[in-house]
Amino acid sequence: MESGFATTPFGRRPMTLALVKANAASRQIPEGEVVEKWQVYRWLCEGKSIVGVGDRALAVLSGLLTFYPDDQISEENGLMVFPSNAQLSLRAHGMADSTLRRNLAELVSCGLIIRRDSANGKRFARKGQGGAVVEAFGFSLAPLLTRAAEFQQAADQVRADNRALKLMRERITLHRRDIHKLVEAAVEEDVPGDWGTIWRRFRAIVDAIPRRAGLAELERIVSELVDVHNVVDKLLESFTNTKNSSGNESQNERQQSDSNTDSTFVFEPAFEKSRAEAEPRQGTDEKLKSYPIGLVLKACPEISDYAVHGIGNWRDLMITAAQVRGYLGISPSAYEEACHEMGQEVAAIVIACILQRAQHINSAGGYLRVLTEKARAGQFSVGPMLMAALKANGLTARMAG
Repeated sequence: MESGFATTPFGRRPMTLALVKANAASRQIPEGEVVEKWQVYRWLCEGKSIVGVGDRALAVLSGLLTFYPDDQISEENGLMVFPSNAQLSLRAHGMADSTLRRNLAELVSCGLIIRRDSANGKRFARKGQGGAVVEAFGFSLAPLLTRAAEFQQAADQVRADNRALKLMRERITLHRRDIHKLVEAAVEEDVPGDWGTIWRRFRAIVDAIPRRAGLAELERIVSELVDVHNVVDKLLESFTNTKNSSGNESQNERQQSDSNTDSTFVFEPAFEKSRAEAEPRQGTDEKLKSYPIGLVLKACPEISDYAVHGIGNWRDLMITAAQVRGYLGISPSAYEEACHEMGQEVAAIVIACILQRAQHINSAGGYLRVLTEKARAGQFSVGPMLMAALKANGLTARMAG
């Protein structure tokens, strides 16, 4: 059993107010609280950058957990382990004694374990008449029990950040490929434009991409590539429009092809496009109760991976969509304009649909602007996008009555 008093370390190891606070927090254990010890350890390994603990210290913690007799950490099973340094070194793959002490100190300073030293600094358990432990000196694992939710959240955050990094790298790869091939095609087809300047700007961005970059830096790179991509697409679209206009005029026909009057980009399959244009605009007046949040998540399940605390309502979806917007390379102005024309809820659904089909969309920002223009003209409804996403996932839409 553990004392209710804050304990101080043996010898010359100093006592700090942080240790006093950790001692107090470890005693506030809800009744019946139980956690699986290796699950907590996995969360710590995933969220170590947020918790602030190193690999070697985690190796020592793994050794300590092997001395805990039960798979589940609970107050009922006891919270103390008391191996000697020699025993712990063997469980930590033969770690040197000085390294072991340093990493034990790191675990204590990070608040992952609490040291409870005896009068002479030795670690042992004192048992009563029935063999039950009445007093133990060693390391308390109570913080792993009281802070388990915090460690799980840290692991979830790291996973979400890793997914975001992966998505940003994919966007960079797609933009690099598309810009490269489009510029080559433009030069080969003698399309008018300052392609040399555009190519040098593109190469300058690509050559400056670091081997290791954080999310913010990758977002900036995607934004720069999107700008170049937009310039290339506009030049090619302008050239194509000019050729088509000349062809139409030569036939004395006033009607122009639909493929060049609506947008700079064509990303969606033809059947989706025709359905979206055929429906009258609902915009901000669209009745969202016709599209339950569960239906949106069935059609677009990938957006849930970017919500640390999950998506349980429309507010969660809008918050997550605003975050995903940056990962897709959509500028704040484009998203703000979409929210203004469609409404925040509909814009969030659109972002979820775009994310679901990110591999098939060359420029998410350009595509969103096209849909915003359609909404402004009263020619956009989010319903066909959801139905198409449901079909793509092999699901059947059943509205809640």
